[in-house]
Amino acid sequence: MTETKDLSWDDSVLPFQLERSGMRGRVARLGPVLEHILSRHDYPVAVSAMVAELTTLTALIGQTIKLRWKLSLQVRGNGAIRTIATDYYAPETEGGPARMRAWASFDPDRLHEGVTGFDQLGQGYFAVLIDQGEGTTPYQGLTPLAGGSLAACAQAYFEQSEQLPTRFELTVGRSRMPGQAEEHWRAGGIMLQTLPAASHAAPEGEALQSADILQGAQSEDWNRATMLMATVEAMELVDSALPLPNLVFRLFHEEEPTAFAVQPLVFGCSCNADRVRDTLSIYSAKDIAHMTNGDGIVTADCQFCGAHYEFDPQSLGFEATMDAEGNLLPQAGAKESRAAL
Repeated sequence: MTETKDLSWDDSVLPFQLERSGMRGRVARLGPVLEHILSRHDYPVAVSAMVAELTTLTALIGQTIKLRWKLSLQVRGNGAIRTIATDYYAPETEGGPARMRAWASFDPDRLHEGVTGFDQLGQGYFAVLIDQGEGTTPYQGLTPLAGGSLAACAQAYFEQSEQLPTRFELTVGRSRMPGQAEEHWRAGGIMLQTLPAASHAAPEGEALQSADILQGAQSEDWNRATMLMATVEAMELVDSALPLPNLVFRLFHEEEPTAFAVQPLVFGCSCNADRVRDTLSIYSAKDIAHMTNGDGIVTADCQFCGAHYEFDPQSLGFEATMDAEGNLLPQAGAKESRAAL
């Protein structure tokens, strides 16, 4: 691997493989994309940190899957932090960027300082949703919130649902980079995973663990590689001056690492006015009337990017009398003509 100082390694995911132990991995670093996601909302620090952690996991996992359209990670609990949701949209062209977005809902009156964000989720579940687009059936996998971190939940999901031993090392936080006057959110993470193998069953009444799946030399390879991964330092994961290939080689040079093409990441939201209209198309005129505010308009706000939309209620629902441009629809004109007769 060669030094690549001229490239920016922020907002990118680098896939790699360890030839000696037959394992695959991903290393991700998030900077401006993460700051853009979090700047759209006024989250407390604990909530922002949880969104940053789930976003980093989404970047790592999304690049692992042969995805045609969208991967979503969702966390839902009964605590002060109620929901965290992230989306990863596959690149539209070969070599193009993947798009990411995220948001969270929480009860500010129940948040406590000095308590970790994970502990303020309460009881709930960690969900992985894969939508491969039109003509396919969406997939959903769930695992309980447990283990003390979202990374532990993701590891449990892969071990129990996919029977793929997986480990993550993540770091998130605010920092001031050289030449910057303000602190900005940054995150980094590394993922290591065994290649798919024969299925195994957990002991009766117990959750499936790595030890139930790996045996013999494969278990030794896994233990050695994960021990090497655990030596990574937080600053190495977020340091924009450290090329990702160099980080991989620094950690795994004994495992004969091979790096592949880097995947760039950008902020991207799929919301638009037409999508909102489609969502509201199932409602009657009476339902739309209940959504209309005192100014005579229907409003909608995107939870992900904060975009604000305003609509004429007559242009919404399956009984709409006007189109999006305010023109009278043909069926509405026919109704008025019959009424005049």
